[in-house]
Amino acid sequence: MKLRSKLPDVGTTIFTIQSRRAQELGAVNVGQGFPDYPIDPRLAACVTEAMRDNHNQYAPMAGMPELRVAIAAKLKDCYAIDVDPADEITISCGGTEGLFSAIMAVVGAGDEVILFDPAYDSYEPAVRLAGGVCHRVPLQPPDFRVDWSRVATLINARTRLVIINNPQNPACSVLARSDLDELARLLRGSDVLVLADEVYEHVVFDGAKHQSVLAHAELRERSFAVFSFGKTLHATGWRVGYCVAPAPLTAEFRKVHQFNTFTIATPLQVGIARYLTATPECWQGLTDFFAVKRAALRAALAGSGLELRAGAGTYFQLLDYSSLSDETDIEFCERLMVQAGVATIPLSPFYREAPRLRLLRVCIAKSDRTLELAAEKLSRFARSLRGAA
Repeated sequence: MKLRSKLPDVGTTIFTIQSRRAQELGAVNVGQGFPDYPIDPRLAACVTEAMRDNHNQYAPMAGMPELRVAIAAKLKDCYAIDVDPADEITISCGGTEGLFSAIMAVVGAGDEVILFDPAYDSYEPAVRLAGGVCHRVPLQPPDFRVDWSRVATLINARTRLVIINNPQNPACSVLARSDLDELARLLRGSDVLVLADEVYEHVVFDGAKHQSVLAHAELRERSFAVFSFGKTLHATGWRVGYCVAPAPLTAEFRKVHQFNTFTIATPLQVGIARYLTATPECWQGLTDFFAVKRAALRAALAGSGLELRAGAGTYFQLLDYSSLSDETDIEFCERLMVQAGVATIPLSPFYREAPRLRLLRVCIAKSDRTLELAAEKLSRFARSLRGAA
C-alpha cells in the first residue's frame, strides 16, 4: 500500500527530539518548556476534591460553566473587558488545540495566512492541513520587531488570517500597543481575521504591560485569543487552555472543537475553577517569579562568554554564544548536549529562511537547582572553549 502523506516534509518536533536526547544522555534539560517544580498544593487539592465530588464524567462541549465564569472574571480583572462566558469562551485541550481549531474553523483551500518567524512550529502544519498557504515574515535579531511595511505588501484579497504570538516564543519579544494599532490599521475595511497566541500573557518583564487583542477594541471584533492554564498554573501536562472570541467566531470555533477533542478533562476544569475562585490573584506574581530566575541565571553565567539576553517576555530566554563560536545554532546546540550535558533549543528550525543566528532558547521555568546545575555545566564548557582558543 502506498501512503500519500499530507505533511511529507514535517518530522518530529525539535522539542521532542531534544528532550529525548537529553534523557538518553543524562543532560540537564533547559530546552523544552515544562516546569520541573511542584504545582501549588492548593491547586492539586482542588482537583482531588473535584474527583471526590464525582466530577468524573463528560463536561459540556464548550467547557464547565463555572470555569468559563471564572475566566470571564479573570479577563475583567486583567483587561477591564466584559466577556460572555456562555458564547465567547471555549475550553480547549491546551493552547495547541485552541490554535488548531481556530485555524481549521476559518482557513480554507487557497486562503493565505501571514505569520512571523521564528514561528511556533504548530502554526504552519495546521494551515496546510486546512488547505491554506503561509506567508512568513522574518523577525530580525537582536530585537525581533515586526516590519509592518513588509506585512502590508502581503495583504490581499486572498488573505484570511494573521497569526501573532505575544509574548513571542521562541524570540522572547513582546508587541507594543503601537504594534496592535498598526495591525488594526492594516486590516481596517477588510475581512481578515487575527489569531493571537497569548499563552505567556502573564510573563512580561521590565515594567512592560501585556497588550492583548481582547483589550484592543478594533482588533477584538476580528480576533481569536488563545490562552493556557498550563503556562499560568505551572501544569503543562494537564493540557487545559481556552479560546476567547466574539460570539460569531466562537460558533465557528466550536464546530471544529466538538469533532476534535469535544471536551476536556472534567475534574481538571472543576478544580481550576475552584482554585481561581479561591485564589483570584494566583497569576499576579508570575513575572516577579520568573524575573528572579532570569536574574539568577544571568548572574551565574556572567563572564563565561555565554550571555543570557534580557528577553522581554515568556518563561524562555535567549543564550548568545557568538563570542565563543561561529558554529550554527544547531551545531552548537548539539555540542552543548554532548559535551556540556545541557539541552537547549536552536532558533533556526522556527524560520523558513533563518538569518545568521548565534542564539539558543533556554527555559527558566525550572527549579533553582536545575538552573544552578545548568549554569555550572555551561560555564565549565564555555571556559574550556576559551582556554582552547
